[in-house]
Amino acid sequence: MGFYFNPSLNFGFNLNKEKEVIDNSQYIQPKTPNKITYGVTAIGGYNFLPNFAIGSGFRYSFLEDNYHLVYWVVQPKFIFAPGDRPFYIDLNYGKQLNNSVVSDAEFWGARLGIQVSYSKRLSQEGGIFFEGHKVGNANPFFIGLSYGITIFGNKNYTGYGED
Repeated sequence: MGFYFNPSLNFGFNLNKEKEVIDNSQYIQPKTPNKITYGVTAIGGYNFLPNFAIGSGFRYSFLEDNYHLVYWVVQPKFIFAPGDRPFYIDLNYGKQLNNSVVSDAEFWGARLGIQVSYSKRLSQEGGIFFEGHKVGNANPFFIGLSYGITIFGNKNYTGYGED
């Protein structure tokens, strides 16, 4: 238990089929999001209990040309079978911070995955995520893969720390 930092990469596919908006203007118009999204998330948090942690941080997401969205993210994490290979469920909520083609974008979702310990303070994690977004008039729903590392402040967090 203790503090942790978790940078991760994600890549997903849009499952919603939305009508294409006809663009007959010289100005940038909101469009329906692409079929794919990718981004980077950096979360810092505290592991209060062996099975629960809460974190907050930032996320950059690319949804479409000129849709470079920066979110502030809140992430409670539930950990099952703590140890060298715990299964986890992250619940995510993010609110847009920057100005882009759209304003007041937000997302909510969940990530399911597993962590694999490398050393006393380092684990890698991989998982699948499900996210619903509110981006202007569009509501894309993404499913995808996430990969990251977790750096723990407590040197005896994993089984490698036990002597």
